[in-house]
Amino acid sequence: MMDNIVSSIKKLTEAGIALIALAIVLEVIFGAQVAFVGVGVVDNVLDIVGTLGGEGLVGLASIAVIYSLFNR
Repeated sequence: MMDNIVSSIKKLTEAGIALIALAIVLEVIFGAQVAFVGVGVVDNVLDIVGTLGGEGLVGLASIAVIYSLFNR
């Protein structure tokens, strides 16, 4: 049962990452006014990266943890 839950969470995470990647590509191609996305995905990603980068060592450690979670 636990394996099914973990598998479902992994599939949802992969689908979410694919949707974020699609939204970024659409925003780059069509500009910030993509009809069904509705938000500035690129701006949000840049804000997150800027925030993590501005935190110094704590931001670097956060990025390392997130990276290791996605590469399991």
